Amino acid sequence: MKRRTFIQSTAGIIGTTALATTASAEKKKVTKSQIVHSVYFWLKEGMTKKEISDFAAFFEALRAIPDVKSLKYGRPAPTNPRPVVDQSWTYNLIVVFEQMDHINTYENHPIHLKAIEDFSSNWTKVVVYDTLLD
Repeated sequence: MKRRTFIQSTAGIIGTTALATTASAEKKKVTKSQIVHSVYFWLKEGMTKKEISDFAAFFEALRAIPDVKSLKYGRPAPTNPRPVVDQSWTYNLIVVFEQMDHINTYENHPIHLKAIEDFSSNWTKVVVYDTLLD
């Protein structure tokens, strides 16, 4: 009986330790993951090619925000049309951050808010997708 009790209690300790280790590893994994901030912009109808091209100044202004690991932007690629492909947007911005604190700072940073103020009259719709990478 004593041996059975010992084995059961040891198995319980091992199981609890494994769960705690897994939970700890998952927590570390989340805090070390990169965040990809993808923003899609639909610019107003009737803008000239130059006005659309000049809109890139919005993205360039955002480069100055601290903790931006990378920042890229572009227009829809001329890929083959398929039901799953949406090419209705005008510009896409992709910003990578190393941790959640960085994107939280970015969202409320004066440069970001000023750029929105200066350029928001150019768009009719904006959609944001934030992804936590494993």
